[in-house]
Parts: sequence; C-alpha cells; structure tokens
Amino acid sequence: MVFFVYVYDIMIRTEGQLFYQKNLGRSRILILQNAKVGIPYTIVSIDLPDESVRHLSDLGLKVGASLKLISKTPTSAIVMLKSSRLAFDQSILSQIDVTEEEGALLSLPLSELKVGEYAYVDGIYAMNEAKRRLMDMGLTRHTKVYLRKVAPLGDPIEISLRGYELTLRKSEAQMISVVKVDSEEEK
Repeated sequence: MVFFVYVYDIMIRTEGQLFYQKNLGRSRILILQNAKVGIPYTIVSIDLPDESVRHLSDLGLKVGASLKLISKTPTSAIVMLKSSRLAFDQSILSQIDVTEEEGALLSLPLSELKVGEYAYVDGIYAMNEAKRRLMDMGLTRHTKVYLRKVAPLGDPIEISLRGYELTLRKSEAQMISVVKVDSEEEK
C-alpha cells in the first residue's frame, strides 16, 4: 500500500485501484471512475501527461467543463460531454478529478425511465440530422413526456407527448436527457 499525501488531499493506491476523495468546502471531489451515472459533474483536475491533456482538451474535456456519466462498467465508462459521447477506460477515468455541480437537476437518459413515469425533456444530445429529426417529432426542451410501453426485449419504447404516441429506438432514447417528475407534480 502506497500513500500520497498532498495539502488537503489523500490518495491511496492499493492493488491497482485508486481511492481518492477530498473535501473542499461543501463540494466533494472524487475521481471520475467513482462517479455515479446521471449526475452532472464539473472537471476539477486532470492528472495525465501534457500530450494526453492536450488531446482531451481538443475533445472538449478540460478543467471546468461539465460532463455526465451515461453508462458505466467496472473497467470503462461512457461520458456525455456537450453533445458528444466519449468512451474511456479506467486508466483515464482514474486520473480525472470531478465534483458534483451544485443545484443541478438530476437528469437521466429517456431510455432509463420506467413504464408509467413522467419526465420533462432536458436536452437532446444527438448530432445534426438526428437532433433535427427528434425535435421535428416534438421532443424539445421542457416538453412533458410519459413512458407508456417498453418492448419485451427493451427496444423500442413508446412515449406520449403533446397528445400523441411516439415510438423510439433505445439508441435514440439514450440521446435524450430528461428530468423525472415527482409523483405529486404529475397530477
């Protein structure tokens, strides 16, 4: 076990895993590898070689940028950054420090809603024609949607919005960020 101690930080490296947590005022800083899916984070620091930092910066991943984990496995994760989805393995995820964004609403992909739940569209993270097509179908910010049905194998899903039903592929629904509506607010 090796301990690295910095001012206000403690990093513990055991068996190839990095556990890192730091308290800075009210904000809790953690490594991106330990972040939770669906919560918006802000990048605090990137501890990689300069060439890697420049490459990530070209992709939009730099200190101060907002991101959200949309999928995670023990060895990798898919990150939503602006309108791009980027996949990283644990060698990069363990070197990026993030903190939760204060006051941000908890959003999740439309594909993760459960049948019978209501939500408001928060954003569409598709590119060009796909985004235009989804918006033309009525999926715009602040539109209330209701998940009616999910096919037995999970794809496609059927939602109700603006007085009509719309069926979407799961891959399309993953690009639509929604904020769940509380049960009291539905009525």
